[in-house]
Amino acid sequence: MGERRTVIPFGPQHPVLPEPIQLKLVLEDEKVVEALPQIGYIHRGLERLVKVRDFNQMVFVAERICGICSFQHAMSYCLSIERLMNIEVPERADYLRVIWSELHRVHSHLLWLGLMADAFGFEAMFMETWKIREAVVDMLEATAGSRVIISTCQVGGVRRDISPELLQQIVKLADDVQRRLKAIEHSILNDYTIKKRTVDKGIISKEQAWKLGAAGPTLRGSGVKWDARMIGYAGYKYLNFEPVVETAGDCYARTKVRFREMFAALDLLRQAIAKIPAGEINVKVKGNPEGEAFIQVEQPRGEVTYTVKANGTKNLEKMHVRTPTFANIPAFLTMLPGCELADVPVLALTIDPCISCTER
Repeated sequence: MGERRTVIPFGPQHPVLPEPIQLKLVLEDEKVVEALPQIGYIHRGLERLVKVRDFNQMVFVAERICGICSFQHAMSYCLSIERLMNIEVPERADYLRVIWSELHRVHSHLLWLGLMADAFGFEAMFMETWKIREAVVDMLEATAGSRVIISTCQVGGVRRDISPELLQQIVKLADDVQRRLKAIEHSILNDYTIKKRTVDKGIISKEQAWKLGAAGPTLRGSGVKWDARMIGYAGYKYLNFEPVVETAGDCYARTKVRFREMFAALDLLRQAIAKIPAGEINVKVKGNPEGEAFIQVEQPRGEVTYTVKANGTKNLEKMHVRTPTFANIPAFLTMLPGCELADVPVLALTIDPCISCTER
């Protein structure tokens, strides 16, 4: 190590990190030349619980992997069990899964946007975005009885229906959220300070993003047109959907992708509510799962994969989850060399890290 090099610890407790991860940053003056990650502070061993909880009880465990994208975790797990057991979910349940998924995507991106604004010292924007988010989590409470972990997904469909009156309230909410996002769009995407802190910072090329296995807005901000919703799981197969893609690969591109994805999510909500059919919301599940299944689902932070293995008993033999933050850590470590120390918090936020998901 040269004489001018210094090692600075970043985390595990840091104002921009809601969850613990540590980076050992090797600096030459103010410039980062190397970053070494250290994880494992909040490992909970949730996957191991398949040995002691039956496959229906594991739905509640899966949705507690993450508090922000909880519904998508529960849905991913249910999709994998339904594939093992060849269960056809009622069409109305597929649409309801889309509606709750997109509500979670909007509130997750608003949460991230508030944290991003807070990192810039943009306190008014931080409070405004979280104020918009409150209306979304209030709607989750109105439809499911709780604000974040809603426990509506089950193997074979969903537990709760949404009344026609509430569906129309969701449409009104989507219109209101879109109007309020339009009002702040100029301040987020054209503000001099935000552009100064994000344009040409933390660049990942299209080839690097693909080779490093990046996921979600981190991948699409580098120009890769991939979104697991294109597969057509749940009700997405009935809806028109185009992934949001930017090509610059820098912090600004990732910010634009997340911001525009909120409009795409609101559009999916309107489509789903316009097309949702009447009918049953779940089917009776008989027997136990057997075999292996692999499922991809697009969470707010990117693609999550579930791999499950069952042996015909009520307990699964194995469950493995690969989360989008885990997939984005190699890309994040590639962004850091060459940046200034003061840019590290902003770079960290542009991958929207969730360590609870990653360590489980």
